[in-house]
This record gives sequence, C-alpha cells and structure tokens, in this order.
Amino acid sequence: MFTKRFSDALPYDAPNHRGVTGLRLQGFEEDGPKNQWIGLSQFLPGGGAGPDSTPIEKVYVVLEGEMTVIAGGTETVLGPLDSCTIAAGEMREIVNRSNHVCKMLVVMPYPKDVK
Repeated sequence: MFTKRFSDALPYDAPNHRGVTGLRLQGFEEDGPKNQWIGLSQFLPGGGAGPDSTPIEKVYVVLEGEMTVIAGGTETVLGPLDSCTIAAGEMREIVNRSNHVCKMLVVMPYPKDVK
C-alpha cells in the first residue's frame, strides 16, 4: 500500500486552466499508482479550463460546488458527487459559473511517454 497525506500533495499547473489551484493527490511517485494519477482541482468562481482537448481520457468528480461542462454541443452542470468522463480527443470546456469554489477530483491515465 502506498499512502500519501494531503499535507504532502504538491501543486501543479495545468495548461489552458484559469482561476484554479491543482494538487496532485496520487501519481508520479515511485511506489504510487502505475496506471493513472489523481488531482484535486479547486476552481474559483469564473475559473475553468479550455476549450480544448487532450489525447487521453479523464474523469471529473465534483466534491463541492458545481461545474458546468460543455462537450459535444451540450452543457451539463455537475454538482456534488456527480461525475463525467471526457473521451480522448473530445473537445471540452469547463466553467465554474457559481459564486462558490468548486472542488473536483480529476483522474487521468499517465501520458504514453511516462512509465
């Protein structure tokens, strides 16, 4: 078992994101997970990401607040414990349109060039 404390989570910058602080909860550690990594994104009101796409799929799980996800011409508002999967190559934009911080888990496989 590999344990990592929240107090040891390091921040990371995600491309094309705004008004967000990201913390890597698990991933990229020698004894950590081998297939995916998990981040905690904390989006301020008006914060978000995209529009863009990535070559890997991702799963969003809202823990607190709400997040508007725009993909495939459809807007969906995720609330606490709602989740969605964004497919590899799928164009998406996410926006916190509320006046509260949105806390969201992000689960992604490692890029192909990471072993």
